[in-house]
Amino acid sequence: MALIVAMASIALIEFLKMNRISWNNPLALAAIVGLLAIVVPFHSYGIDWLSDMTILWLLMFALLALTVFSKNRYTIDEVAFTFLGTAYLGIGFASMVDVRLMESNALWWSFLAFCAIWASDIGAYFFGRAFGKHKLTPLISPNKTVEGAIGGVVSSILIALVFALLSPDLIELWRAVVLGVVAAVAGQLGDLMQSAYKRVRGIKDMGNILPGHGGILDRTDSWIIVFPILVLTQLIPV
Repeated sequence: MALIVAMASIALIEFLKMNRISWNNPLALAAIVGLLAIVVPFHSYGIDWLSDMTILWLLMFALLALTVFSKNRYTIDEVAFTFLGTAYLGIGFASMVDVRLMESNALWWSFLAFCAIWASDIGAYFFGRAFGKHKLTPLISPNKTVEGAIGGVVSSILIALVFALLSPDLIELWRAVVLGVVAAVAGQLGDLMQSAYKRVRGIKDMGNILPGHGGILDRTDSWIIVFPILVLTQLIPV
């Protein structure tokens, strides 16, 4: 929990910094409080009234109120970016927590999701290098190819099938195939989403906390898209 909270907080600061909102800006401070309220599983401590919808509404209200009290020193554009980043990252990291806190086989399901994501990344890289000829989205990510994307999907499916064969009592073969496809497609889309807004902002990496790899958000862009989708579709039965 401490690791997820730390990663989520750093990722939010990176997102806000990209949008020229410093960490000590009142908007950022409100966002961090909202993020923590979403990521920390208060329901596990018997606090059931603090739903994600309640938290997001209160955050929206607080951010909009700041525009009034500051006499538009904090603009509606800044509020929009701040709210978007909090919802985007908060729900993404909170979904990882929800999977890890499942009543049974939580670590197994968490590991399955991560392995499917990583298999997609590795497969896309090697298939792209070996067979890549057709650009996938040249204006957003020039190095990605259609062949690499297909290789990522195939690799993700194969890893999910290995999990199904080893633990047939936990996941059926058909569900493993669907989970592999969804994890690969959603993960690659999550990576492209971040590439798109980094290109708009004219930056290469979201941060430099991980030397050679960029920031936390650079490493978790696919996670925060895949986990919510797997939970919402009940491919992971949270």
